[in-house]
Amino acid sequence: MSQITVHGGKPLIGRVDLKGAKNLVTKAMVAALLGETPSVLKDVPHISDVEVVSRLLELHGVIIDFHEDGLMSLDSSNVGSARMVDIDAHAGSSRIPILFCGPLLHRLGEAFIPDLGGCHIGDRPIDFHLEVLRNFGAVIEKLPTGIRLSAPNGLHGAKVALPYPSVGATEQVLLTSVRAEGITELSGAAIEPEIMDLIAILQKMGAIISVDTDRVIRIEGVSRLDGYTHRALFDRNEAASWAAAALATKGDIFVGGAKQQEMMTFLNVFRKVGGAFEIEDDGIRFFHPGGDLQPVVIETDVHPGFMTDWQQPLVVALTQAKGLSIVHETVYENRFGFTEALNQMGAQIQIYRECLGGNPCRFGQRNFYHSAVISGPVELKAADIRVPDLRGGFSHMVAALAAKGVSNVSNVQLISRGYEHFIDKLEALGADFTYSD
Repeated sequence: MSQITVHGGKPLIGRVDLKGAKNLVTKAMVAALLGETPSVLKDVPHISDVEVVSRLLELHGVIIDFHEDGLMSLDSSNVGSARMVDIDAHAGSSRIPILFCGPLLHRLGEAFIPDLGGCHIGDRPIDFHLEVLRNFGAVIEKLPTGIRLSAPNGLHGAKVALPYPSVGATEQVLLTSVRAEGITELSGAAIEPEIMDLIAILQKMGAIISVDTDRVIRIEGVSRLDGYTHRALFDRNEAASWAAAALATKGDIFVGGAKQQEMMTFLNVFRKVGGAFEIEDDGIRFFHPGGDLQPVVIETDVHPGFMTDWQQPLVVALTQAKGLSIVHETVYENRFGFTEALNQMGAQIQIYRECLGGNPCRFGQRNFYHSAVISGPVELKAADIRVPDLRGGFSHMVAALAAKGVSNVSNVQLISRGYEHFIDKLEALGADFTYSD
């Protein structure tokens, strides 16, 4: 278990550069399975999630060449089946294997995934994905060793209505429908920038996809797709994380590769809190301009709303705002577990079951603690912390960097799932720490 010992209380100052979005790159790698010719993906980050997907693709016969500069070539001309035990061993807790099913059904006529039953992959049940695949004509068998999917009559277009604009379910429909016979209509779709970038990739491969303004996506199936060459969209989650770190530590960070258009909702909130930013052609500078930070009321939502992944690092900065801030989480049921460690460091954060700060949401009457009230400003104090997950872990790291004293942050390898070379980036920003693996 890796650990960082942080000497906090020092502003983070300097530059970090982004590569492609974790939430796009891994799905673009899966999309390469659909192509009969090789694909080239640019700006791929060196993160553990990319390593997991690479291993899973290689199990299925994909030849991958990954360069240090982020250039990845994927040759899927000889796709083959893989053993479920190997898939299970390499996937770990990743939900990625379920997205392999549609492409593999098209290429091989069958697919295998570990038996995850009715449990959750992340926060999303696999049963919903399986039901979507059934709509396209997949036949699903639960075996002692896992789940086998087949398509004896091929896959055909379907009419799918999502009860909630789920990113994962939208990806599933896109990756399955593009080579299905006939027309697919998906209503209630997610329209995040990463989804739109995936659609751009599929169009480059030969897919026919139209997106309406009412969250309806229509796909006309084609019999063949070729590979693609594509530069991945920047990681807006990482951009917001470093912005929050600049605010919490009273620092000044230039985030190379960040772009205004995909960050507009975040930039509005950042400005309301009292943060400052300057937009350049090659990135965005985020800094604390001095003076008091102001409390805000935030409701997370699907795009174009305030991203759920943005709220966790920003909550650390809100502990320094003068007054009461409210964060109402409407995307995930249980996303405030990370605040327990912040309270141990001196934060004053209370969690509630009620929908606070705005309209009632789907979690309101279901006993989920999904609203937070943050009182500030407080002086954060050093503590020993164990990283619980990716975004919560980065938030704990930001708190340790902002706190006075020496903090020991363990289990930090989880942060590498979504933040490329984050240890090197902390060093470049002048953080005072020691790292042990």
